[in-house]
Order: sequence, then C-alpha cells, then structure tokens
Amino acid sequence: MLRTDRWALAGALTIALLGLLAVGADVLTAIEGQDPFSYHTDALDPATGGPAGVLGGISGTHWFGVEPLTGRDLFAIVAHGARTSFLIGLAATAVSVLLGVLLGVSAGYLGGWYDRLVTWTADVLLGFPYLVFMIALGVVVPASVPRPLLLIVVIGLFGWPTHARIVRAQTLSLKERKFVSAARAFGAGPWHVFTVELLPNLWAPITVMATLSIPGKIGVEAALSFLGVGIPPPTPSWGRTISDAIDWVRSDPMYLILPGAALFLATWAFNVLGDGLRDALDPRTGVRG
Repeated sequence: MLRTDRWALAGALTIALLGLLAVGADVLTAIEGQDPFSYHTDALDPATGGPAGVLGGISGTHWFGVEPLTGRDLFAIVAHGARTSFLIGLAATAVSVLLGVLLGVSAGYLGGWYDRLVTWTADVLLGFPYLVFMIALGVVVPASVPRPLLLIVVIGLFGWPTHARIVRAQTLSLKERKFVSAARAFGAGPWHVFTVELLPNLWAPITVMATLSIPGKIGVEAALSFLGVGIPPPTPSWGRTISDAIDWVRSDPMYLILPGAALFLATWAFNVLGDGLRDALDPRTGVRG
C-alpha cells in the first residue's frame, strides 16, 4: 500500500510543502517583509553588482539572499516562481490528460478509420520537434496574449499523444471483457459504456500517468523560460532565474543552487509519488520499502 512506501510518502510530503509555498507565497513573503518586485540596491556590492555579504546575502531580512544587479529578494522569487511552475504544470497536465483520455478511449473503443487517424496523429506529434515549435511560437505570438495561458495550451496540446496511446491500449483490452460485451448486448450506447464501464477501470492508469506527467510539464516551462521564451520578466519563474544565475555561478552560487534545488525537488517528488502510485495500484507490482 502507498502508506508503506517511504519514498512515495516523502514525495507526497515534498509536494505538499512546495504546494504550500506556492499557495502561501504572498503570506510567507509578507512575513519576511519582502516581495519579488522591489529592488534593494543597498543589499548589493557597489563594486561587483553582486550581493553583499556571504552566501548571496542571506540574512534575517533576505532568507535566500538577493538577486545580483537588482537586489530583488530571492526567497520571494523562488516562492512566487513555485506558483508559476505549479500552475502551468498542473493546468497543462489537465489539458493533455483530458484530451488523451477522450481520444484514447474513443479510438480504442470505436476502432476503424477513426482509430487509425488518432494513432497516426499521435505518432506524428510524438516525433515532432515540439520544443523548437514552442520557441518559434513564443517569438511570434503578440505580447498581449497572456504567456501563462499560451504555455498551458501549447504544452497541453503537445502532451496528449502519450496519454492517448496508454489509454487506447487499456481500452482495447477492456472492451473485450464480458461486462462491456454484456452492456452493449443490453443496448448501452458508447457514452454509457465510456462513463460506466470503461472509465472506472481506467482511473488507476490515468492517475499514475497524470502524476508522472506533471514534472515533465514543469520542466518544459522551466526550459522555455530558461531559453527566454517562457514567462516574461518581471514575473518570477524558476527557469528564467536559473538562466540568469548561470552568469553568476562562480561569484554567487546560491543564486543558482536555491531555485535549482526547488525545481529538482518538484520533479523528484512527482516522479517518486507517481512510481509509488503505480506500485500501489498495480497488483502485479510489489511495493518498495
């Protein structure tokens, strides 16, 4: 069971803490007495532009230190960056899972030309260099379009093929079961078969693949922000902060370590939780100790 899997529980606890950091970013930064948009040039070394003091300027006033050149509070940036990453990761996963489930179930159940069309489209998208497309799209889309919404839609639309293939394979197996055949024999329509017969038996793989998909979506958002086509400044973003920190890694390593650690913990936690859910929900798999 999941509660006996120490790694999965550690992942769930980490997600809960990061989730509290994201949801309570305003409260936590207010307790610190900072925000992610105020400049504190007095906390910088006039000679180098880097943080004054040790460990990037960590102090009781700035819990994670300050950002070089601007003096913005790094804890506030990381906390509000968690909100950005979680929002885009969760919303994009919801879009891709919803599309993947609808297309995968319908393709597996209906079969024929529709199944071939969905499968062919999924294969094309899986082989498509979507990151290059996203970079190009981020350059040409007008600035008036909210960038978080654009990222959610684009990342979600490119994420459904993997989910669709898994759900389609499960549906092909389930539709041959006697309870599905019996429902059709009694006159049940496709929608009834989907909602009553198939979907309850698909919740386990859907939950697992959604959990395992979230860190990938967070990583894509971070990569796009790292490349300069994701969340625009001054909105906090882990990816863009890590990108900016590369130039300061020798003189101010904490500027890279702290947001990098937050991104690592988020991706690690969702992955180990997803593995734990897979072990708990699949009777053929043993639970790790």
